[in-house]
Amino acid sequence: MTDEEIMKHAIIQAKKALDLGEVPIGAVIALNGQIIAAGYNSVITNCDPTAHAEIQAIRHAGKNLSNYRLTEAELFVTVEPCVMCAGALIHSRIKRLVFGASEQRTGGINSVYRILQDGLLNHTTLITSGVLEDECRQLMQDFFRKRREEQKLAKAALKQNYERKNG
Repeated sequence: MTDEEIMKHAIIQAKKALDLGEVPIGAVIALNGQIIAAGYNSVITNCDPTAHAEIQAIRHAGKNLSNYRLTEAELFVTVEPCVMCAGALIHSRIKRLVFGASEQRTGGINSVYRILQDGLLNHTTLITSGVLEDECRQLMQDFFRKRREEQKLAKAALKQNYERKNG
């Protein structure tokens, strides 16, 4: 499968997160062009701040391969991983990272930090960015636009309720 075909599977995972009201980030791990694991953000659902899509996919891949080292595996994720997830890539020895949209606020790969490229760590991960970037970015933008609209409506409803009660 091509990078784009595999990224489409990560986007499907992101939509699962979206259906749960989670930030829509999805990840899949491929080995020799075949998907062996998948994950999506579930931090709210699982009450677990480490339940990022990348971590979920890495956990599943390790179990599926009965190995905590994923030396030939490739991680495809819809949004640039954070620092925590970059650390997980290093510890699991992921061979290659492919991501869609950059994350300008918390990106641990290119945008804010460059964890995988600093040369200080004992593992090097190849990086490909911008795969299906527009579609991945649009998912995030639509999610946060909807969330802001919902918050605005909730705030207006609270104000209206207060004014009705207090005249």
